[in-house]
Amino acid sequence: RMPVINVDDLTDKDKAVMEVNQLKIEVKLERWLTSKCCEEIKEYIQAGVEEDTLVKGISEEKNPFKEK
Repeated sequence: RMPVINVDDLTDKDKAVMEVNQLKIEVKLERWLTSKCCEEIKEYIQAGVEEDTLVKGISEEKNPFKEK
């Protein structure tokens, strides 16, 4: 578990060092086009639509909330 840091207790130099470190991490991240990501998410959802209970619903025999 990472320690909790109260930013208000840090010096301006400490805050700047943290920001630079974060930017170094972010600059290494691979960037993807939003349109490509959306298309991949759409394909993933469509591939699992048959097993998705939010789309097809719960059968009556498996429904724990059915009326008795």
